[in-house]
Amino acid sequence: MFSGSIPALVTPFRDGSFDEAAYRSFIDWQIEEGSSALVPCGTTGEAATQTFEEHFEVVRVCVDQAAGRVPVIAGCGSNDTKSAIKNLKKAKEMGATAGLVVPPYYNKPNQEGIYRHFEAIIGECDLPIVLYNVPSRTVSDIMVSTMERLRAFPTVIGIKDATGDLARVTEQRAACGNDFCQLSGNDDLALAFNAMGGVGCISVTANVAPRLCAEFQAAWAAGEIDKARQLHERLYQLHKAMFADASPGPAKYALTRVRPEFPGELRLPMTWPSEAARKHVDSALSHASLLKD
Repeated sequence: MFSGSIPALVTPFRDGSFDEAAYRSFIDWQIEEGSSALVPCGTTGEAATQTFEEHFEVVRVCVDQAAGRVPVIAGCGSNDTKSAIKNLKKAKEMGATAGLVVPPYYNKPNQEGIYRHFEAIIGECDLPIVLYNVPSRTVSDIMVSTMERLRAFPTVIGIKDATGDLARVTEQRAACGNDFCQLSGNDDLALAFNAMGGVGCISVTANVAPRLCAEFQAAWAAGEIDKARQLHERLYQLHKAMFADASPGPAKYALTRVRPEFPGELRLPMTWPSEAARKHVDSALSHASLLKD
């Protein structure tokens, strides 16, 4: 269902509030530059700082502005099963194509608890689910055996894999089938992830360089391996720079460099990236030929 370059969208804030006009313009730019789907209200979108009402206003605006041109995968995760159910239902009501759902964070459930969390969500809402496995943030890992159990539910259609373990791609293909949509959650590993059987990336870098990220994914899909590698090498420093400080600080700073009209404001506890991180971003943008003279 999903493939290619899919930005995990940052959320623009101005004077503490969601800047709808900036977001609509940003979405149009993303689609025009070749992004194949959009993810509002993920970690990069500072979902953890938003109220339920704000969160789904952002989702609503994203769906409305996309207007069917590309799918929308709404962030819906929670460490509380009842809240995750509420989120998925609301995403469906707002017109999202699918929900991106992490296993419970902080609680650190065992594999049975992770399975039953998703089982309860699936039992209450039939919106397609893309699992999001990111143990570095959740401190819980959806093991392949658990993923295989979840794949038995028809609405579990894919995975955003941010484990950093490339062998998982092969293991998940064997357990979940070749039609299980595997998307990298790590920009710097996207080339290798695709080589192992992935079909795209839910990307931080695509916020800043959507056309290059889309061209990279398109080159790989077309079998143009040398071109894909060249684009990967052009983008690699930027992939690393996006995490030179706490994300999404570097991404928002980079956006103010390539789109000066974009508001770079962050919500606490996220803060403006350090001077060293900003210099890293500037260097990477220059390497990728993204800064205007």
